[in-house]
Amino acid sequence: MNKFRNNAAMADPALVEARLGTRLAGALSLASQTLPPGVDERLRVAREQAVARALARQEVAVVGVGAGGAALLGRMASWWPRLGAMLPVLVLAFGGLTLADLKERENVSVAVEIDTALLADDLPPEAYADPGFVAFLKLRQP
Repeated sequence: MNKFRNNAAMADPALVEARLGTRLAGALSLASQTLPPGVDERLRVAREQAVARALARQEVAVVGVGAGGAALLGRMASWWPRLGAMLPVLVLAFGGLTLADLKERENVSVAVEIDTALLADDLPPEAYADPGFVAFLKLRQP
C-alpha cells in the first residue's frame, strides 16, 4: 500500500491536480442529482460565473464540462517563466563567447605589436637567425 502512496506523491503535480478535479466533479455530479431544482440552478449559475472569471484571468484551463459541472486544471503554462529560466543560460553563453573573442583579439594584437617592432627595427638579416637574439625576443614578450 505504501508503494502506491509514494508513487502518487512523486507524480506530476498537474496530473494529481487533474485527477482530483475529475474526482471532485464526479462526486459533485452525483450529489447534484438529489438537490432541489432551485439549489441546482443556483449552483449551475455560480459554476458558470466562476469558470468565466477564471478563464478571463487566464489562470485555469477547463478540462471537461459536463451536466454536473466543470473540472478545472491549475494555472495555465505561460512562456514568461520559461523565458526567465532560460535568460541566465543565454547571458552566460553570450558572456563566454564575448570573453573568448576578446582574448583572441588580445592575442592577435600582441602578435601584431611584436611583428611590427621586428619589421620596423634596423637589424641585419643575420640577427634573426642568431639563437641568442631569439632567446632575447622570448624574454621581452609580455
